[in-house]
Amino acid sequence: MGYIIYSIDKKQNYFPVPVILVLIGIVLSFIPYFSGITISKETIFMIFLPALLFTSAYQFPLKPLRTNKWVIGSLGTGGLLLTMALLGLSIYFVGNLFISLSLVGAFLVASILTPTDPVSVVNILKKSSSDERIADIVEGESLINDGTSIVLFTVFLEMYLNSSKFSIGGFISEFLFVSIGGVALGAVFGWLMSKLVHFTHHKEYQIMLSIIVAYGSFYIGEGIGVSGVLSTVTAGLMLSFEFGKNIKEAHFRSALNGFWGIIEPSLLAVLFLMIGIQSANYLIFNGWLLAVLIFIASLVVRYIVLLTTFKGVPKWRKQFSVNDATLITWTGIKGTMSVALLMGLESATDNGSSMIISLTFAAIMLSLIIQSIGVYPLTQKLSK
Repeated sequence: MGYIIYSIDKKQNYFPVPVILVLIGIVLSFIPYFSGITISKETIFMIFLPALLFTSAYQFPLKPLRTNKWVIGSLGTGGLLLTMALLGLSIYFVGNLFISLSLVGAFLVASILTPTDPVSVVNILKKSSSDERIADIVEGESLINDGTSIVLFTVFLEMYLNSSKFSIGGFISEFLFVSIGGVALGAVFGWLMSKLVHFTHHKEYQIMLSIIVAYGSFYIGEGIGVSGVLSTVTAGLMLSFEFGKNIKEAHFRSALNGFWGIIEPSLLAVLFLMIGIQSANYLIFNGWLLAVLIFIASLVVRYIVLLTTFKGVPKWRKQFSVNDATLITWTGIKGTMSVALLMGLESATDNGSSMIISLTFAAIMLSLIIQSIGVYPLTQKLSK
């Protein structure tokens, strides 16, 4: 199915491939054979995420990363924290007009909705806009905020399950330990791979080594209590840095691109189909008005944070316009990471959280479908 869609939808402007796959998955969920297919947090985290994160990280070009490092770093860390805080408060005050929702529960939902997944729109941005800087920032931000968001989610999930109050001191200490530990572990893995790759000239073994780094850094990170996501991303970025510094074998990068270039779209096709199938279990409920309000709030809050960030830093005030903030806001699509975190919430809680799960899943689907479809028309309109 993924092969057919990727082949037919060549331009992928108005209907990006992931959106089509999700919609097909929803349709397939009504067929008894497919309705029994489920996707869990473990499936996404242990099978899909390490490969997808590693590929995105090592293929991310270093030049735009160096050029936009402060913007990307700010949006992926402090910007995400501020977005989560404002969105959590918005969900708390608006949500309690419809359902009973604790402040920790609202922050938990916000932590699920803050990571961005631009996989369906980066190519559209690069093709439809003359300024590739926006696409680079959106893609780079996604690499960083995936790790930040999972740390936030882990902290708030523990508070939610234990019915404990929010503690700023405990939150900061846990956040720093998990984040810094994940980055340090990933740096070690990336550095080791850049050295070990010279011990063999067989591309098969070099590719095998990259698999070990992608999954090993993730599994070990999760096993010792630090961020496996940040570990894998850092390992990939470290490898990308070493490509231009120490690694001389041109055939190694070519072989690596050939392997992961096939693995990535294949995994994405399966994953988005499964997300569509799984979402059908949650989208029939009576809270759609609140889900729409949460979706709108996520856009408004992100826009406010971006505009405040760009206008608050004198150097960025001239570099980024209101149109840039609008486009980066709209391309902050919820996707793979948000679904993975939501599945983590589902597996850790009982049926008492079913409304929260349905609301969050509906907000994710609205973001994935509406924002993905709207990227190309919005880019064209703003460019004029």
